[in-house]
Amino acid sequence: MDEATAAIANAQSVQNPLMMGAMPSSHVPRTARHRHEKAHLMKRMDRKSGKWTTNHARYRLLEALWAYTRYRERHMAELDRWRTLYKSTLENTIGYRKKLDEIERLILTNAAICRDMVQHAMQFYGIEQKELDDHMSLAEKDGRQADRFATSQTLKHYVRDWADEGLKERNEAFPCILSTLESIKSEYPEDTKLSVLLPGSGLGRLGHDIANLGAGFEVTLNEWSMLMNIGYRYMDSQTTPNTLTFHPFIDAMSHHATKSDMLRPISAPNIAPHPDVLLVEGDFTTVLADKEGTFDIIVTHFFIDTARNLMSYFDTISRLLKPGGHWINFGPLLYGTGPFVQLSLEEIIRVVEAMGFAFEDLGEECGELTFEGGKVRSREAEYGFNVKALTRYAYLAQVWRVRKV
Repeated sequence: MDEATAAIANAQSVQNPLMMGAMPSSHVPRTARHRHEKAHLMKRMDRKSGKWTTNHARYRLLEALWAYTRYRERHMAELDRWRTLYKSTLENTIGYRKKLDEIERLILTNAAICRDMVQHAMQFYGIEQKELDDHMSLAEKDGRQADRFATSQTLKHYVRDWADEGLKERNEAFPCILSTLESIKSEYPEDTKLSVLLPGSGLGRLGHDIANLGAGFEVTLNEWSMLMNIGYRYMDSQTTPNTLTFHPFIDAMSHHATKSDMLRPISAPNIAPHPDVLLVEGDFTTVLADKEGTFDIIVTHFFIDTARNLMSYFDTISRLLKPGGHWINFGPLLYGTGPFVQLSLEEIIRVVEAMGFAFEDLGEECGELTFEGGKVRSREAEYGFNVKALTRYAYLAQVWRVRKV
C-alpha cells in the first residue's frame, strides 16, 4: 500500500461507517413512502428499463460514480501542473512547494470522502464493483476523462446547503420561502398536512428546513443530476451533526486573501437531516406523471431558468398542483444552454396568468416590489459558496407566490 492509498484508507476508517461494517440508515427505506419510491427507483435503474443511452438513469449514475472515484487522480493531475509552473523565487520567499504539499494532503482527505460517497451509493443503488470498473475502463479507453469540476462543485454545494458557512447565502432566500409557507399553512385547518414538492432540489437543505417547520408539511424533493443525488443520499445518511470534514476550496487558486482561507476545513451537516423527507430522482416533467393534482405547494428555488423548455416546466407545475394549490418561486432568470424560449419577467407574468394562476401578496422579507403596483418581488441573493472569497456572485432573484385558480 503506497503512502497516498494509506492516507485515504486511514481517513475512511475514521469517517466511513461502511468500513466498520455498519449499514447506513439511508439504505433501509424509513417509511411506506420511502419504500414505494425506492421500488420505483430500482425499476427505473434497471438496464432493461427503456433504451440504453447516455440519458439512461443507470448510465448517468455510473458516470457520476466514475467522477467521484477519480477525484484523487483528476485533482492530483491539476496539482502536478501547478508544480511545474511556479518559479524558484516563490519557493525562497513564501515556501510555495510547502503550500502545494499541503494541498496534496487535503486532496487525499477529500478523496476519502468521495470514495465513501461511492461506496454508499453502490450499496444504495445495488451497483457491483465490476459494473463500475467496466464502465470506467470503457470510458477511459475512449479517451474521456472523469469530470473534475462537477465533483468539486458538490463539495462546495455541501457548504451552501449543509455547513455553518452557508448560512449567509441560505438566509437570503430561506426566510422568505419559509415564512410564505407558514402564511399559506395558516389558511388551512390546523391539523392539515400540506404536501410540498421541490423540483431541482440539489443537495436538499431547503426541503429539510421546510420539514423542520413541523408535522404540517410532507416534503418531496426531486433532482435530475446523479452527482447531486449521490451527494444528497450520502449527506442524508449522516445522523449526527458535523461528522464530515472536508476542504472545498483547494481546487482553485483564485480569489483567496490568505493561504489559510484556501485550505480551511468545513464541517457538515450542521444539523441532522430530517428523516421524513423523500427524494424522487429523475426528470421533473416526466418522473412524477402519476402525481397529477396531488401537491398543495410547489417551491422552485433557483430552478425555472434551468429549463430548456420553460413552458414544459410551467405545464408540469400546473398539472401537479391541486386546484387552489400554490407555487412559490425564488430565483434568477439565467437561462442555460440551448433553451427553446427565453422569457423576460414581464412575459412570464403574462404567461402564468394566462395559464390560470393568480399572483398573491408576499411579505417584505421577500424584497422590494419589482414593478410598481405588481406583486412580484426582488431580493439580492448570492450564489458563491465561499464567504471569504475576494469576489461575489449575486442575482436579483425574482420572488412570487401564485395560486392555481
